[in-house]
Amino acid sequence: MTRKDPDDPKRLIYESYRIDGIGPAECRSIFLDWALSLALEHDSTQALSRLLTRYEAVAPDHPMTQVLRDGQTTLTAPRRRGGWRSRPRN
Repeated sequence: MTRKDPDDPKRLIYESYRIDGIGPAECRSIFLDWALSLALEHDSTQALSRLLTRYEAVAPDHPMTQVLRDGQTTLTAPRRRGGWRSRPRN
């Protein structure tokens, strides 16, 4: 795949499948970098689904495939935590 892929702009997922002996920890690190590299307006849930469809059929036992599967259940929209609005003022 040589064309620009909006679902994998840095080709991180693509390249992870080409690394011999890659393990789950490395795949999780790559996944985090992938998630951070997506444009804000790009729907990460749909991108993840398309990537999983693309790679699951050809490499079902690859550790990145498992990370992508796990990502489908744990990847959610960021939520605001804490901040000045969460505490009452005296």
